[in-house]
Amino acid sequence: MGYRVVAISPTDGSAGEAIGRIVAHELGFRLINEQVVARVAWEAGVDPKVVADVERRKSLLARVLGGLGDVAPAATVAHSGFSIVDDPGPRRDALRGLIRSVLWESAEAGDAVIVAHAASLALATRADVLRVLITASAETRARRLAEAQEVGEAEAEKLVARGDANRADYLKRFYGASTELPTHYDIVLNTDRVAPDDAAGLIVTAARSQKSSV
Repeated sequence: MGYRVVAISPTDGSAGEAIGRIVAHELGFRLINEQVVARVAWEAGVDPKVVADVERRKSLLARVLGGLGDVAPAATVAHSGFSIVDDPGPRRDALRGLIRSVLWESAEAGDAVIVAHAASLALATRADVLRVLITASAETRARRLAEAQEVGEAEAEKLVARGDANRADYLKRFYGASTELPTHYDIVLNTDRVAPDDAAGLIVTAARSQKSSV
């Protein structure tokens, strides 16, 4: 039996989101990305009762996943995992706990491709999760962001640098990872010269063929 969950941790501009969609389609798995996690947090309103109650969290997650065709609030979709967790104020710790719980409970349900920056670290202790890092050179990622967001080269380079700094800070503060290592992952893919379809094919093959120790 292959892995029940694929956790993809993408760097900004690495094409990780596109690869995640392909992998989910090929495996017939649900796609859970940072926008879905953000929407759960938004709908919960960071209610301590929701955060603390496992059944309430599961109910909320099921409702959000069941209504993915609905249009989510613009502010929710616009937020990444970093920007939400880094919001100032007393909500921060509750949001962190809620996001981690959503990732874990999504993995518990199985048959999911989870595309989120810290998904692989959050689910590191699970043997049924294939952990994947998708990255590329800063130059390649800046070029992709410039095209996708229609910004200049200099601005795209700033976006990449800012995203990498936020990522490193997040992993250190939330997961105690002072340095992100290749050994945090089962597969590391550089998409400088590997097309999204080919990268997805490698992940799908690994997810289907490797035996988990569950």
